Amino acid sequence: MPRALELAALADYQTSPNPMVGAVLVNDGEVVGEGYHRRAGEPHAEVVALERAGEQARGAQLWVTLEPCCTTGRTGPCVQRILESGVATVHVATVDPNPAVNGRGIAALRAAGVGVIVGEYEVEASRLIEAYSVWVRTGIPFVTVKVAMSLDGKVATARGESQWITSEESRADGHRLRHIHDAILVGVGTVLRDDPTLTARHGFEAGRQPLRVVLDGQLRIPPQAKMLQDRSSPILVVTAAPADPVVRRSLENAGAEVREVGAPGGRPKLLSVLQHLGTKGVVSVLVEGGPTLLASVQAERLANRIISFVSPAVIGGQSALSPFGGEGSASLGDTWRLRWADAVFVGPDLRLTAEV
Repeated sequence: MPRALELAALADYQTSPNPMVGAVLVNDGEVVGEGYHRRAGEPHAEVVALERAGEQARGAQLWVTLEPCCTTGRTGPCVQRILESGVATVHVATVDPNPAVNGRGIAALRAAGVGVIVGEYEVEASRLIEAYSVWVRTGIPFVTVKVAMSLDGKVATARGESQWITSEESRADGHRLRHIHDAILVGVGTVLRDDPTLTARHGFEAGRQPLRVVLDGQLRIPPQAKMLQDRSSPILVVTAAPADPVVRRSLENAGAEVREVGAPGGRPKLLSVLQHLGTKGVVSVLVEGGPTLLASVQAERLANRIISFVSPAVIGGQSALSPFGGEGSASLGDTWRLRWADAVFVGPDLRLTAEV
């Protein structure tokens, strides 16, 4: 199973909206086939392993990181291929959280006389598909909030200077986060202030690029913004209805999709935006917005994970910005409580991860 997990990770998140899955076939103590799901629409891990094993799959044991599917999508059901191959035993790390499967694949194998063992390395396998699990159960993407701040919790000086608080190593790690998420979400204030391209760089240029999403209730994003000049990945501008038709057309001519979400003249509701992204097959979202956007995240409790890159620098100043704006919690009893998941050094900085 550790080898199957290792294989699954080779997909490097390019299977979305499908989960990453690995499989290993063993017959008479010898590995006779292995594989992983590379991209959505391509053969699943079990099928790749079975094809490589050929007739040696008969009587073999199959280790797979996720319950084999029993439904027909862009590919056929893996359960049927397993039954046709003559595999004797299937070891499943974790049950598929997709309501369309969720134990049915295991039940079908057992009903056909195949031995099934469930739960080996379940924690590791579940971690590998955590974003997929949230999306298939709720229809809403898994949300990661990324923050870069000083030791005293500031994201900019009183004059608004923020580049760069953290180190080059932290920035490279931030680009890795962009690479592994399906979409990156910012508010228009970030675009106006920093004029970012919102792409994955620092060695990830050749990999997949995230969908770039900008919340812009009044369509203030200028058509000459850097991100609109960069065509490496799609851009979605979410605004409130009704959008100015002239400005909308200029943004669409620049290559952006403009979507109206929310009440007229207001700010797009974050939950509505995430629901829309979920319908588009966006499984994971990285939020890199400023204090205004993160205030909405906090108020609506819409993050699954918060990652803070903390620099050993003190900015100070009462008017210097903190990561989460807005009114904040009225009392300590109303604070948003998460749990620590990880703490590691990244260059001179400390990367802290907390999860809901």
